[in-house]
Amino acid sequence: MTANERLDQAVKETTHGSSVRARFGRIATKVSNATGSVWAFSAALLIIMVWIVTGPIFGFSDTWQLGINTGTTIVTFLMVFLIQNTQNRDAKATQLKLDELIRAIDAARNEFIDAEDEPEEQIEREKRAILAEKHRAPQPSRNGEPTPRR
Repeated sequence: MTANERLDQAVKETTHGSSVRARFGRIATKVSNATGSVWAFSAALLIIMVWIVTGPIFGFSDTWQLGINTGTTIVTFLMVFLIQNTQNRDAKATQLKLDELIRAIDAARNEFIDAEDEPEEQIEREKRAILAEKHRAPQPSRNGEPTPRR
């Protein structure tokens, strides 16, 4: 598939049916960025401080404890999905960039493109093969020329 065909396909997929996915991705990124900020941390810390201070007022009751437990559980549950979404997209973008570098560099082996989709056993075999090659190949010197093996 040529680059233009991939672009046409991407445009078609974006305009048909994936607007919800794209919207969710944008929201997930914004929420993830916001909750990773110093302001969000400060707000969470403030909520905990208020909760601690109100403990004696409510007599450290079960309801008082249930309030913070329920709140933190709900926030944690939702954040897991948002963070996972942003991490998945980041990983896919990184893999795409690496695949493009592999494709663009003549000395690179194209069979490693999409290696992340291979079974774990295959990845381990390829890793062992590359490590074995590393120990056999002459190491480059500081000027980029291979140093003679001793």
